[in-house]
This record gives sequence, structure tokens and C-alpha cells, in this order.
Amino acid sequence: MEKATFGAGCFWCIEACFKDLKGVLSVEPGYAGGDPDRASYKEVCEGNTGHAEVAQITFDPSVITFEELLELFWFVHDPTQLNRQGNDEGSQYRSVIFYHSMDQRNSSIHYRDELDKKKVWEKPIVTEITEFTQFFPAEDYHHNYFENNPGNLYCQSVVRPKVEKFKEVFANKMK
Repeated sequence: MEKATFGAGCFWCIEACFKDLKGVLSVEPGYAGGDPDRASYKEVCEGNTGHAEVAQITFDPSVITFEELLELFWFVHDPTQLNRQGNDEGSQYRSVIFYHSMDQRNSSIHYRDELDKKKVWEKPIVTEITEFTQFFPAEDYHHNYFENNPGNLYCQSVVRPKVEKFKEVFANKMK
């Protein structure tokens, strides 16, 4: 088993999209990339800890590769927005890949550069690619948030449309 750690805005969206993929064993929302002594939702949302909201994905590379996960990562958000996704603003919502190996680093850089070269987006990709150091699981109420809070306005207006589009486009990769 391997791990991938991605930040693509709100971790509720990433978790909801990735958790039903074939080969994905678990997706855990949390925080990475900041001051290790301050990793609570309240402090991270204040934007002063340096952490990003992330999802840590445990996957079986014989079923789904890191490169396939990268494809899905680039699809699920706008990697040209610096420190924001949609209405969510702040460095905690930045686009970031925390690589766990040099192979993941090299694949991430190569994929990013190819997308930029092909001008997939009008603006250049600003996704941070940095070495993974530490992960802090989010508070329990953030786990399976979309599934557990389907009536939440944010879930209805932001998460649900993203998850529906994701599952439609990548139906062949779903469990």
C-alpha cells in the first residue's frame, strides 16, 4: 500500500470524490504543511498555521497508480488559483501535492509541466509540490462530512455538483 496527500481546496470535496475509487482503501481529511504544534480546524481556518486542508489517500498501486490519482487530482479543482478554491480563500485552501517519494515528486512535476505546456488552463498552474513531513487527522466530525451532512448548504451547492461530475467522468474507476 502507498499514500498520496493532496490539497485541492476544502477537504470535504477531495474525500467525497476519492473515497469510492477502485484501489483506494481509505481517504482521511486532515492538515499538512504547517506548524506541527497547531493543527486544529479553528487554527488552520484562521490561516496562520501554514497548514493546508488535505486528504491523505491510502491506495493499492496494483489497482490504481499514483499517476491515475494525479489525473483525478488535477480534474477535481482549479490548480491555477493561488490560495483559494471557489469561495474558499486562504493558504489553507491552496493547491498542493505532498509527495511521499522521489517517484511521486517526479511524476507530479512532470504531469504539472505537461499540463502547463498543453495550456489546459488559460493561466499557469500554481500547485505547490513539496515533500510530505507530517499529517494531522481532522476532527472526527469532518470525516465523511458530505455523506453525513447531505442537507448542509455548502454540501448541496459545492460538494454535490463536484462529486456528481467526478463520478460521471470517472465512472469506470468507481467501485
